[in-house]
Amino acid sequence: MLILSRNKGQKIIIDHNIVISVVEVSGDQVRIGIEAPADVSIYREEIYDAIQEQNKEAVLQSDNVQELLRNVSPYKKN
Repeated sequence: MLILSRNKGQKIIIDHNIVISVVEVSGDQVRIGIEAPADVSIYREEIYDAIQEQNKEAVLQSDNVQELLRNVSPYKKN
Protein backbone atom coordinates (compact mmCIF):
# COMPACT_ATOMS: atom_id res chain seq x y z
CA MET A 1 0.00 0.00 0.00
CA LEU A 2 1.30 3.42 -0.94
CA ILE A 3 0.76 6.01 1.81
CA LEU A 4 0.95 9.70 0.93
CA SER A 5 0.58 12.84 3.02
CA ARG A 6 -1.44 15.69 1.52
CA ASN A 7 -2.76 18.97 2.84
CA LYS A 8 -6.07 20.67 2.13
CA GLY A 9 -6.22 21.71 -1.53
CA GLN A 10 -3.53 19.28 -2.65
CA LYS A 11 -4.17 16.51 -5.17
CA ILE A 12 -3.06 13.03 -6.14
CA ILE A 13 -3.11 11.96 -9.80
CA ILE A 14 -3.64 8.30 -10.68
CA ASP A 15 -3.01 6.91 -14.17
CA HIS A 16 -3.23 10.34 -15.87
CA ASN A 17 -7.04 10.51 -15.62
CA ILE A 18 -8.07 10.12 -11.97
CA VAL A 19 -7.63 13.07 -9.62
CA ILE A 20 -8.13 12.81 -5.87
CA SER A 21 -8.31 16.16 -4.05
CA VAL A 22 -8.22 16.84 -0.33
CA VAL A 23 -11.21 19.14 0.10
CA GLU A 24 -11.40 19.49 3.87
CA VAL A 25 -9.74 18.19 7.00
CA SER A 26 -11.69 18.34 10.26
CA GLY A 27 -10.42 16.35 13.24
CA ASP A 28 -10.34 12.66 12.30
CA GLN A 29 -12.44 13.22 9.17
CA VAL A 30 -11.09 14.01 5.72
CA ARG A 31 -13.33 15.02 2.81
CA ILE A 32 -11.97 14.11 -0.59
CA GLY A 33 -13.08 14.88 -4.11
CA ILE A 34 -12.59 12.37 -6.92
CA GLU A 35 -12.55 13.19 -10.62
CA ALA A 36 -12.57 10.09 -12.82
CA PRO A 37 -13.88 8.93 -16.19
CA ALA A 38 -17.51 7.78 -16.21
CA ASP A 39 -16.46 4.15 -16.78
CA VAL A 40 -14.54 4.05 -13.47
CA SER A 41 -16.65 2.79 -10.56
CA ILE A 42 -16.07 4.52 -7.22
CA TYR A 43 -17.63 3.19 -4.01
CA ARG A 44 -17.26 3.71 -0.30
CA GLU A 45 -16.03 0.47 1.23
CA GLU A 46 -19.27 -0.29 3.11
CA ILE A 47 -21.33 0.20 -0.08
CA TYR A 48 -18.95 -1.99 -2.09
CA ASP A 49 -19.16 -4.74 0.54
CA ALA A 50 -22.99 -4.59 0.48
CA ILE A 51 -23.02 -4.84 -3.33
CA GLN A 52 -20.71 -7.86 -3.22
CA GLU A 53 -22.93 -9.57 -0.63
CA GLN A 54 -26.06 -8.92 -2.73
CA ASN A 55 -24.30 -10.34 -5.80
CA LYS A 56 -23.42 -13.51 -3.89
CA GLU A 57 -27.03 -13.88 -2.71
CA ALA A 58 -28.31 -13.37 -6.26
CA VAL A 59 -26.06 -16.15 -7.55
CA LEU A 60 -27.27 -18.51 -4.82
CA GLN A 61 -30.90 -17.68 -5.59
CA SER A 62 -30.24 -18.20 -9.29
CA ASP A 63 -28.75 -21.62 -8.55
CA ASN A 64 -31.79 -22.51 -6.41
CA VAL A 65 -34.20 -21.44 -9.17
CA GLN A 66 -32.30 -23.51 -11.74
CA GLU A 67 -32.51 -26.56 -9.47
CA LEU A 68 -36.26 -26.05 -8.96
CA LEU A 69 -36.82 -25.71 -12.70
CA ARG A 70 -34.96 -28.96 -13.33
CA ASN A 71 -37.30 -30.75 -10.92
CA VAL A 72 -40.48 -29.37 -12.49
CA SER A 73 -41.50 -30.94 -15.76
CA PRO A 74 -44.25 -29.44 -17.95
CA TYR A 75 -45.03 -32.99 -19.10
CA LYS A 76 -45.75 -34.38 -15.65
CA LYS A 77 -48.32 -37.19 -15.59
CA ASN A 78 -50.94 -37.32 -12.80
